[in-house]
Amino acid sequence: MVRILRFLVWALIWFVGLSFLLVILFRFVPVPVTATMLMDENGITKDWTPLSRIDRNMVAAVIAGEDGKFCQHDGFDREAIEKAIERNAKGGRIRGGSTISQQTAKNVFLWQGGGYFRKGLEAWFTLLIEQIWGKRRIMEVYLNVAETGIGTYGVEAGAQRYYDHSAARLSKAEAARMAAALPLPKEREVNSPGGFTRRYGNTIQARIGSVRRDGLDACVYD
Repeated sequence: MVRILRFLVWALIWFVGLSFLLVILFRFVPVPVTATMLMDENGITKDWTPLSRIDRNMVAAVIAGEDGKFCQHDGFDREAIEKAIERNAKGGRIRGGSTISQQTAKNVFLWQGGGYFRKGLEAWFTLLIEQIWGKRRIMEVYLNVAETGIGTYGVEAGAQRYYDHSAARLSKAEAARMAAALPLPKEREVNSPGGFTRRYGNTIQARIGSVRRDGLDACVYD
C-alpha cells in the first residue's frame, strides 16, 4: 500500500509539473499539433496565424456563437453549465456548456470525447490557461487549433479553403458562416449552407455588431 501511495504521489507531482511546463511553453510558442489532428484520418491542413492577422470579425463571431461571456467568466460559464445539465436530464442530444477556454484546453492538451476523467483534466488545464495565458492568448490559440473543416484546422486554413483569401480580411458573413460550422465542422457546410447552419450563421452575423458595440471582445484587444 505504501508503494502504491508513493507511486501515486510521484505521478501527481510529475503530472502537475508537466502541465505547468506545457502551458508556459505554449504561452509563447505556437502549438505544433494536437491529439485531434494526429487522429484525423483526413490528414492535416493548418497555418498558424498571429491574432493580429486575424480579422476582428472572426473573434466577434466565435464569441457570438460559442461563448458570449468569454470576457466576463473565469474559464467556466456556470449558468450555461447548469442549463446544459437541465437540458440533458430531459433526454435527447447531449449538449455541453463549454466555454472557449474549456474548448481550447481540450483541443490543445487532451482528446475528443466525454467522460468525467477527461472533463476533470479539462477543468485543470482551463484553470491554468486562464491564469497563465490570459484571454488574448486563449483566443489566439483557439482560432488556430479549432477544426474548421474536414482535415482543416485554424481559421487561416479555413479562410483559404472556403474563401480563397486570408483570415486577415473576413467579412461579417464569412466569419459568421465559419463560426456556425465550428461545433460540427465535418458535417456543416460553410459555403452555401442550408437549414440550421444557414439560420445560425445569420443569427451570428447579426450578433457581431452587438459584440463589438457592447465590448464583449474587449478583453482580447485591451
